[in-house]
Amino acid sequence: MFRSLKKVVLASIIGAAITTPLTAVAAEKFGFGKTATAEEIAGWDIDIRPDGLGLPPGEGSVSEGEALYEQLCATCHGLFGEGEGRWPVLAGGKGTLTEERPTKTVGSYWPYASTLFDYIRRAMPFTAPRSLTDEQVYHITAYVLYLNEIVDDEFVLTHENLAQIEMPNKDGFFVDPRPDAQNTRCMKDCADPKTMKIEGTLKGITPVGHFIEGADAPAASHEGQEELEREKEKARKASLGMEGDDTHSSDTKPAVLSAKAQAGKETFDNACKACHGTGIAGSPKLGDHEAWAPRIKQDLSVLIDHAVKGFSGSSGIMPPKGGRVDLSDEQVAEAVVYMVELVK
Repeated sequence: MFRSLKKVVLASIIGAAITTPLTAVAAEKFGFGKTATAEEIAGWDIDIRPDGLGLPPGEGSVSEGEALYEQLCATCHGLFGEGEGRWPVLAGGKGTLTEERPTKTVGSYWPYASTLFDYIRRAMPFTAPRSLTDEQVYHITAYVLYLNEIVDDEFVLTHENLAQIEMPNKDGFFVDPRPDAQNTRCMKDCADPKTMKIEGTLKGITPVGHFIEGADAPAASHEGQEELEREKEKARKASLGMEGDDTHSSDTKPAVLSAKAQAGKETFDNACKACHGTGIAGSPKLGDHEAWAPRIKQDLSVLIDHAVKGFSGSSGIMPPKGGRVDLSDEQVAEAVVYMVELVK
């Protein structure tokens, strides 16, 4: 036994002596790339395992989560997780997974509570991912679990008890045992990389159907689907004796915009368009004179105050800064001026 171990150690030393110079030579030869720093690795290594490995220290309560949820999440996901427009439903759907069109929610579909925390932390809010603190993520995760009747209203979620939560569909995920269902790796007839198009924009990763009210399916082609939905909307309005939809595009603008409004266009395109481009959650659409008229009757400072601090009205909710807490008050004010001047 000792003799064999000695051979292994000797072979490892010799192997290291051979490969180390080769690696150094290869790096020097090609002259590209660099060794990741500890800080870079820590930034990428943020996944949360089903057993809770990777969870940051912290805790969050259902009660604190309710306030945060209404401020940051309800605009898209509804006050009770019912979803707004085509944005995902978060609660309910139990017993629907065998139906033709199942409702996949946290309560009906997700196998682990850890994946809920992980998703919220890395991807939400939609308009400002990675902007939440770990404590805020714990609060919101606890509240979404409460919406699905998985925990009670006094529950406090922590890094120690999260992995112990049993999700209703935990047994719904398993390795398919059928012999004809194994995925065989294909290593031939590969697509030509030169013909591939990679889009790194928001438009490229989000089905355009989310942005078109009443759309019936995600798009295979963003541009094609967007145009199709616009044509359908025009046809619908024509059947009602109304003129075509001219409220969706930021290209609809008056001859002259103030300097402040022009500065606000960029903020609108990057932060406000997701809601005000389509009217999600009752938000007035860009260029919709009828929707903006009663609002414009108020003082502009009132509109800006509502946009900065948040507002709940009879037709919808405006989270503070639309959930983009990274925006300055001035940027939000400029975006409001931009939208208002387009309908004056």
